[in-house]
Amino acid sequence: MKALIFGINGQDGFYLNEICNQNGIDVIGVSRSNINWIIGDVGDKEFVELLIKKHVPEYIFHMAANSTTKHEALFENHKTIATGTWNILECVKLYSPSSRIFITGSGVQFKNTEIAIKETDEFEANSVYSVSRIHSVYAARYFRRLGLKVYVGYLFHHESPFRKHHHISKMTTDIVKRIACGSNEKITIGNIEVKKEWAFARDIAEGIFTLVNQENIFEATIGTGIAYSIKDWLIASFNFIGKDWKNYTEIPNQHFLPEYKTLLSNPSTMLNLGWYPKTDFLTLNKIMLS
Repeated sequence: MKALIFGINGQDGFYLNEICNQNGIDVIGVSRSNINWIIGDVGDKEFVELLIKKHVPEYIFHMAANSTTKHEALFENHKTIATGTWNILECVKLYSPSSRIFITGSGVQFKNTEIAIKETDEFEANSVYSVSRIHSVYAARYFRRLGLKVYVGYLFHHESPFRKHHHISKMTTDIVKRIACGSNEKITIGNIEVKKEWAFARDIAEGIFTLVNQENIFEATIGTGIAYSIKDWLIASFNFIGKDWKNYTEIPNQHFLPEYKTLLSNPSTMLNLGWYPKTDFLTLNKIMLS
């Protein structure tokens, strides 16, 4: 058996590769930059067509994206997320119609009323990133009508040591580790009261694998259903090294307006499939600091 993973260089791709290997599945990984894998762009239809036609994989995971909601990423997000989805689905229809395809969705593509979000809730085009995600979901639904097994997992915040430094979880723990070694630097954050999920990326990857290996549910939110604030993360991180977070944190703009106050999932559909997140908040914090 084969799995084709677009975006294998990210944290989700890393853990999906592990899980596939553990299940006897050979992985073909695609990255735009990592020379250990096939270098290519999911937004390039000819490239995608050649791969799918050659390997006819049992599984295809579309994890590639620039995880930013900034307007400046408009065309990159559209090409990678939306056009990439079209490329995969059309090539699967033509050359590998029995493949199981996973398309990544996001909690930020929903209308957020600060109540736990379920896969059946209303979408809202609140950023160029969410527009591309919404586009890809409608493409998935269309190709599902044509008979393809296309799954969508709506992912909420999930972390791991493989997070890039600009994410608050990784940025914080990287600085805390340096402070533990004697650094006097401080963490600058606009708003520490924002609440979100802090899932472990490996747990989320196991949720993705669970979703694509059953026949009846095709869209589901995959998250912990538990929110913690950035302040909670700071406290846990500095407690781990025995220091007071207040001495190392600056909040320069008290009027900073975040994109949301709370972003939370309702993972009841996944729980009914037998999946659940195994790693709690404090354990994840220790993993990131170790």
